[in-house]
Amino acid sequence: MSTIYDVEIAGLRGEPLDLGQFRGTATLIVNVASRCGMTPQYETLEELQKRYADRGFTVLGVPCNQFAGQEPGTADEIAEFCSATYGVTFPLTEKVEVNGDGRHPLYQALTAEPDAEGYTGDVRWNFEKFLVGPDGTVVARFAPQTAPDAPEVITAIDAALARQ
Repeated sequence: MSTIYDVEIAGLRGEPLDLGQFRGTATLIVNVASRCGMTPQYETLEELQKRYADRGFTVLGVPCNQFAGQEPGTADEIAEFCSATYGVTFPLTEKVEVNGDGRHPLYQALTAEPDAEGYTGDVRWNFEKFLVGPDGTVVARFAPQTAPDAPEVITAIDAALARQ
């Protein structure tokens, strides 16, 4: 596998989600949860989606229930929560595991990328962020606590958009 575009994953409601549709765009992939202290990051992620969408950018939310059971909902419950509470318009995948033996192939590809402190490996908590460049390679990784609109995230998005 050379890029994330080769990974098979389903959309939130089980329909095939072709990651190839993001080829040529900058994509911020975030493992999300509805009952986490960092759940309000959904609001900022949606702001980024609206701010940069016309420049070839998207957020991709990946629900995960591996961290203290903070995403226990069904696909319908997750969709309703995201829409009603945060007005989420960016795509969401099926609920997956991001760590361990059941780690989804998408996260097998993503977790080899180090963050600014050099950390690689397992996702540490909900809302860890991976920025994928237009060519499908991971160009940056950000800790869960890093706000989606932190200067270092915005700088990385701008740089990825400039590579298109």
